[in-house]
Order: sequence, then C-alpha cells, then structure tokens
Amino acid sequence: QVYLVESGGGLAQPGGSLRLSCVASGRTSRDSFRDYAIGWFRQAPGKEREFVTSINWNGETIYYADPVRGRFTVSRDNAKNTVFLQMNNLKPEDTAVYYCGAEYLSPGSFSHLDYIYWGRGTQVTVSS
Repeated sequence: QVYLVESGGGLAQPGGSLRLSCVASGRTSRDSFRDYAIGWFRQAPGKEREFVTSINWNGETIYYADPVRGRFTVSRDNAKNTVFLQMNNLKPEDTAVYYCGAEYLSPGSFSHLDYIYWGRGTQVTVSS
C-alpha cells in the first residue's frame, strides 16, 4: 500500500506559477517509492480526468500532455519520496483538481486506469 498526498495548489493569476508536491509513504519496506512511476492528472468540473505528465522511477522517462508541454516540468527526489510539478505561465484552462497517481514498475502511462494508488488531490485555480 502506497499513500500519496498532494500539496501546493492554490490561486494563481494568469501567467503565474505554482509548484505542486506529491509525497509518498508506505507501510512496509516492499512499498519502495523507487518501484513506482508517478503520474499527474487533473480534473476540471464536468470533465474527465486527463493526463498531465508522468515520470519513471529514475526520472529518465518523462511524458507531457501537449497543453502543458513547455510550461510544466516534473521532477522527483527519491530520497524524499517526493515528486514535484512546477507549473509556469499558468492559464485559466489549467484550473482543475490535480492528482498524483502511482504506477508499479512502469515507465509511466497516459491512462489513469493504469495507476493503482492515488492522492486526494489539490485544487489549482488560475484567475485574475
């Protein structure tokens, strides 16, 4: 069992920045953070959960959705069991609840169905 907690959301103006964090913890030594790819997804009201980015265990395989490529950057610190999502040049259409998910022994996936553990999300609102 891996537990994920997102933080860092809030209100930002268009063109502004936010940095989200996803901290993982496990109950046993088998729940190693290094065994998991982490994905960020977002869900706006009335819309389906959509892929934002994913990062594999060592950070060498990273995927971005087209709407965020060039503006968002994902990274991870395995020593701190944390994945970061730096969001720059935010737009109103980035407004959503952002979730991180963990996918076991994978390079990362675009489908939320492949992720087995999820956090509760953090709200990001971009508005002037």
